Amino acid sequence: MYRAAMTARPTIGCSLGHRLWSNRTTSAHDTVTRCRCPAHSQVFSTGTASLRPARHWEGGAHGNTDNAFEMACSTVRYGPGVTSEVGMDLNSLHAKNVLVVTDKKLMKLPAMAAVLESLTKHKVNYTIYDNVRIEPTDSSFKDAIEVARKGQFDAYLAVGGGSVIDTCKAANLFASNPDAELLDFVGKPIGKGIPVTGSVKPLIAVPTTAGTGSETTGVAIFDYEPLKAKVGIGSRTIRPYLGLVDPLHTLTMPERVTANTAFDVLCHALESYTAVPYNERQPRPSSPMERPAYQGRNPISDIWSLEALRIFAKYAKRAVFDAEDLEARSNMHLASCFAGVGFGNAGVHLCHGLSYAISSQVKSYTAKDYDVPYSIVPHGLSVVMTAPAVFEFTGPMCPERHLKAAAILGVDISNISSADAGQILAEQLREIMLKFKVDNGLKKLGFLNEDIPALVKAAIPQQRVLGLAPRPQTEEDLAIILEESMVVF
Repeated sequence: MYRAAMTARPTIGCSLGHRLWSNRTTSAHDTVTRCRCPAHSQVFSTGTASLRPARHWEGGAHGNTDNAFEMACSTVRYGPGVTSEVGMDLNSLHAKNVLVVTDKKLMKLPAMAAVLESLTKHKVNYTIYDNVRIEPTDSSFKDAIEVARKGQFDAYLAVGGGSVIDTCKAANLFASNPDAELLDFVGKPIGKGIPVTGSVKPLIAVPTTAGTGSETTGVAIFDYEPLKAKVGIGSRTIRPYLGLVDPLHTLTMPERVTANTAFDVLCHALESYTAVPYNERQPRPSSPMERPAYQGRNPISDIWSLEALRIFAKYAKRAVFDAEDLEARSNMHLASCFAGVGFGNAGVHLCHGLSYAISSQVKSYTAKDYDVPYSIVPHGLSVVMTAPAVFEFTGPMCPERHLKAAAILGVDISNISSADAGQILAEQLREIMLKFKVDNGLKKLGFLNEDIPALVKAAIPQQRVLGLAPRPQTEEDLAIILEESMVVF
């Protein structure tokens, strides 16, 4: 079922007996410098700098690490048919001029019909913007921002998946900051990293997919076309005022959209649960206002992430392969929301950091069930492609968490050693991907081994998420993960 290379790992080890991440050693010196075990990963040096400064790994607040976390998320209202209440919600906000943000396909679906019926019934004045691009770019963001700035809207309503909700967040933010440029609030090194200090207008989100959790988070992601890099704006200020989670909308999702969004839930849960602990994240902010939205795993985010993982294990396969299974699709809609609360506060790490490179470097891949006139690698698909290799790499840093995740996903861990935690979770993820009929690796998405340097280069700026991985990584580490992901099972 799996490739021999994935089931017969090299046995060469360092002087402490640790197995090497990759069989690329030629000398005693290389054995130490190339070993990826926890004892040596921080001193690895072959002319490639670590992508995060080394830190102590025994936990506890010390030095310049943070000493606190805070929990923040949108108000969420869940229930079949809850979309019908949106008109009343906007009236309660005394909204006089609402921008409804969606995409052209959703204009023809029941979700928008329900929204417009409620707005009309409650006499809400609105304007529709339906030019959202699936997998937004700087150009598509700017187009929505221009409309928002001209309209003088006092409330926003996003109806759609993550692309729609993120576009709406950006339109609201920049309309509320009319002198700001697009890169002002984007994280460094691509953007200026200016903190969002002002207020924005109320935004209500009606998610129509079960994956992004964007209705709960203060994050907006887009492709920055000049650099072919995925970048993001992260601020609690831009999270929706209210998320209306109506599971009836998930019944119109095609199979592959359902699968890819489910994988986003899976990786949100796994990455936030295995992220660096909040009290090991650096630097400690000089004021509470400077504490990032992605703070590192914490006791509260763990609860949401683990429950999302449990729901995925029970309902995801049913939701993908039976479009009429309302119970399964309803629960996956909840899982998306739960994982959104988890990662929206803890953060994500390597799967997402690498996915931004994969999706921004797409060549000619045609995504099934996505009716768009351009090539995209859907977000959830780009995220899950590297998941097996990522969690095999991070396994040594918090093996008990990797084993717990594997157990929730169906593995009997009673006789499994902690030394094998990463590999066990990786193998279970490959099994899931195979059962869900996922394209077998990056090669199926149109990438070749010679593309790896460009993918690594595109991933490096993603320090906002790479820095939250429980294990520091070098450029070579990222290259190896991508190489292992060329063929997955």
